[in-house]
Amino acid sequence: MRRAFTLHDAGLVDQAALFNLVADRWSCRPWWSTRPSSAAAGRLGAGRRPPAALSCPAHSALVPPAHHAHIDAVMAHVRPSFRCPPARALAIALLALGGALLSAAPGAQTGPVAVLDIDGPIGPATSDYVDRSFAKAQELGAELIVLRMDTPGGLADSMRSIIQEILAAPVPVVGFVAPSGAHAASAGTYMLYATHIAAMAPGTNLGAATPVQIGGGFPGGPAPQPDEDEEETGAEDGEGDDAPPRRRAGMEDKVLNDSIAYIRSLAQLRGRNVEWAEKAVREAASLSAGEALEQDVIDLIAVDLADLLAKLDGREVEIGGAMRTLATADRTIERLEPDWRTELLAIITNPNVAFILMLIGIYGIIFEFYSPGLAFPGVVGVICLLLALYAFQVLPVNYAGLALIGLGIAMMAGEMVLPSFGALGIGGIVAFVVGSIMLMDTDLPGFGIAWQVIAGVALGASSLLLALMAVLARSRKRPVVSGQEEMIGSRARVLDWGDAAGRVRVHGETWAARGPAGLAPGSTVRVRRIDGLTVEVEPEA
Repeated sequence: MRRAFTLHDAGLVDQAALFNLVADRWSCRPWWSTRPSSAAAGRLGAGRRPPAALSCPAHSALVPPAHHAHIDAVMAHVRPSFRCPPARALAIALLALGGALLSAAPGAQTGPVAVLDIDGPIGPATSDYVDRSFAKAQELGAELIVLRMDTPGGLADSMRSIIQEILAAPVPVVGFVAPSGAHAASAGTYMLYATHIAAMAPGTNLGAATPVQIGGGFPGGPAPQPDEDEEETGAEDGEGDDAPPRRRAGMEDKVLNDSIAYIRSLAQLRGRNVEWAEKAVREAASLSAGEALEQDVIDLIAVDLADLLAKLDGREVEIGGAMRTLATADRTIERLEPDWRTELLAIITNPNVAFILMLIGIYGIIFEFYSPGLAFPGVVGVICLLLALYAFQVLPVNYAGLALIGLGIAMMAGEMVLPSFGALGIGGIVAFVVGSIMLMDTDLPGFGIAWQVIAGVALGASSLLLALMAVLARSRKRPVVSGQEEMIGSRARVLDWGDAAGRVRVHGETWAARGPAGLAPGSTVRVRRIDGLTVEVEPEA
């Protein structure tokens, strides 16, 4: 039973909680539950029934989940050995006492400290990484999760998904803005407020949490107009023209107030500075690490991860309504890296990559239509286009920009088959560039398409179009090499001739011919024109 006794690490499991958990497990899953019902009824006596419940979450919530299986294993061995209440109580007491004694021994540990690295913009890939890492940390029995952050912000949906994971975590979550020079701006500020303990490294900053535009008209759009009823009321009250117009709440006010209420609720939940949290959203205020500690925005400043764990040792945190004392000294650190699925999602949802995938998909399908049966361009095009559409589904896309890109590509493709003398091609390039600029409808850093990518693709399309136009211009100056037009001016040899008609051989073919009288067989003539199946010839000068 030593394995179960060592579960109770000093300060991490309340002694009464462990005792109650073992007692609950004894009463909820008694030794008679594994025996036939008739034997159980005989031991219980008439009028008594075994308890129906098989789990007792009241005390289980106070003990880390990683310990439950070990306690159940010990109880499975202990239950069959005791039949009377005194022996049962003695076994429970020994379990609790043994856990307390062995947890006080030097070097006693339980789970590791899980560390997650969040670098760059917060997006769908980041949310997936946090979700999977939290599940893996629970499987490892981690006693603490550290979110090391360096982010300029990101998408609101992804941020809220991460915060929900933090709030539902069964173990303490520490937000750590590091290393020096890092920042937790915008969405990072919300996440830092949501963590149980907020820490920053020297030389870092947080704040600027004002929501940024995703969609038309916010911010910088037209000011909301005053209500007509309000205007009439103001005139009746004699307010005059000098009174400021009252306006209806617009989309900007809705988004702003929702963000303020959200960060205030997080600040109240963690007992941090509520007033500054609202100021960070309403006025885009920012603080350095030292100022954040002075204003009760964060809990501590640490130089690095080792310093952070040293300062967290012995600190009390509320988890699930119960206080837990952290024991982080000499803990094993388990760094949870993104898996291949998260890495692939991060690549696909990169706006620049999604943009290029869309172009490859469209051009691949166009080439397949131009050369049916090749299959390869069509297969690659369809796959790339589907991946691009998936990325656009989770990114803030302006569909007007997407339509302009499609129109531009269609016009450039039409230039290759229609005699528009460059009008379709030039118009397509303009539509393509404007649509590419409008495609990502957000000002969030890291979620726009780089101008280098737009310029490179536009330059490539323009070069291809100019090269095509140059080839067409040169082809117009070349002599005709096939058809009836090619025979005009060709040399022919007279086979036989009488009066003004006869037969001539031209390009290895025998043609009926008309021409001047007196042509001798074997003489050379030139084709002047073609009339149906008869050529008109003239003597070669």
